[in-house]
Amino acid sequence: MKNFKTFILMGVMTFIMLFIGNLIGGKQGVYSALILAGFTNFISYWFSDKIVLKMYNAKPVSVNSDLYKLVQGLVKKADLPMPKVYIIHSNQPNAFATGRNPKNAAVAVTSGLMEILDDNELSGVIGHELGHVNNRDILIGTVAATFAGAISFLANMARWGAIFGGNRDDEDRGNPIALLLVAVLAPIAAMLVQMAISRTREYKADEYGAKLSGNPLYLANALEKLEIGVARNPMNASPSTENMFIVSPLSSRDKMATLFSTHPSTKDRIARLYEMANL
Repeated sequence: MKNFKTFILMGVMTFIMLFIGNLIGGKQGVYSALILAGFTNFISYWFSDKIVLKMYNAKPVSVNSDLYKLVQGLVKKADLPMPKVYIIHSNQPNAFATGRNPKNAAVAVTSGLMEILDDNELSGVIGHELGHVNNRDILIGTVAATFAGAISFLANMARWGAIFGGNRDDEDRGNPIALLLVAVLAPIAAMLVQMAISRTREYKADEYGAKLSGNPLYLANALEKLEIGVARNPMNASPSTENMFIVSPLSSRDKMATLFSTHPSTKDRIARLYEMANL
């Protein structure tokens, strides 16, 4: 089922890319977009995790570190393969998981997260990320992030094409108004696809993390701190990777720019966790 969802995701994103390519350059644009889509499919499956980790300058932690040992204990409890563990030097408290399957997974947390959470709260966050690994969400999220970045690139090309004129090989040249509309709407369409698959994933990962850590309030308390910490400590994060983090790394201003958030509200997530704790 997860592989089918990934296939559908790749298909929808590929269609968006081909549509943009056609508007930018007609048949030649379609061929170029098809090549880009094929390249993106290949890269997103095999290398997108490495790209995302490199994007945020994530560094592997020592096997003797407290963070590694905490992850190791939760992994043993969950009966999952041990993921690679990374630290991102950022004041913003946040975390994400990536990789194409549980055997090739990675968990990354920021230094800001380590500073404000106690061990119980940290176990809730790590449990959430291991939930994504267990539910095999990580490939879907990483593929969505990679495609969203490629679509944003094409949308920028469409915007410049509208300004300087189309380059179509058909008799009719690219419509500048259509190109401008695509430049605006295509990233939103990609974001909508991300939203469709991301919000349910977050609730399920919350539930998994709550159970794995042993107390839903551990994760609830962590989410409360993360919500405040993200607002106080902006991160230079790409909107295309927003869906990968446990809470959106974007500021309210950035969210207005992208119009949509891939995450359910933190308030609703915390309320569900309190319900799990029967409070």
